[in-house]
Amino acid sequence: MLTQKILAVTQGGADAILYFMIFLSVCSVAVMIERWFFLKALLGLSKKVSERAKEALRANDLKVLDDLSKNHDAIESKMLNIALRHKTTKGTEGLEEVMSGFLMMERPSLEKNLGFLNTLGNNAPFIGLLGTVLGVVKAFADLANSQGNPSVVMAGISEALVATAVGLFVAIPAVASYNYFIKQVKLIMGSAESIKQLCLAYVKSGK
Repeated sequence: MLTQKILAVTQGGADAILYFMIFLSVCSVAVMIERWFFLKALLGLSKKVSERAKEALRANDLKVLDDLSKNHDAIESKMLNIALRHKTTKGTEGLEEVMSGFLMMERPSLEKNLGFLNTLGNNAPFIGLLGTVLGVVKAFADLANSQGNPSVVMAGISEALVATAVGLFVAIPAVASYNYFIKQVKLIMGSAESIKQLCLAYVKSGK
């Protein structure tokens, strides 16, 4: 009895899995587009701040960090603004911890929805495989009802394999985009860490 009930549920299972995969694919594309524009803008700002910082090092003029702190768009500038205000009001005590804490709080905004892409990339093939298994079960059930006509099961299996192909089609872009965006986040955080060290050198130098 239980087997028959499960078999009845599987009759439309493969199609349901395909619609679900299409929905996940649309969601992943939306995340990719949003993260691409967001991280591209931040990385561009980070590069500008880094170039200004390099110029300051070459000119041996770390006071340029004061100017960089006035740009409220880049993460590095926000960090500098907080650090310099902390130095003005409370001195250098706990300054490094304040800057590190700020970067830790900013990181989740950089990695927003990337966990979804990672999870989708790892699990979409299994969801597609589930659709294939349900399709194969349906194909054999149809074979039993078709008086042994092999063309029925062959057609059913070929349709079932579509679910696996769709699973891979969804997973591959998700994994590739996740790795790309994580690299972008690392570049932004690396730039911020460099500026943090410059700020600490600026503070310690007393200039």
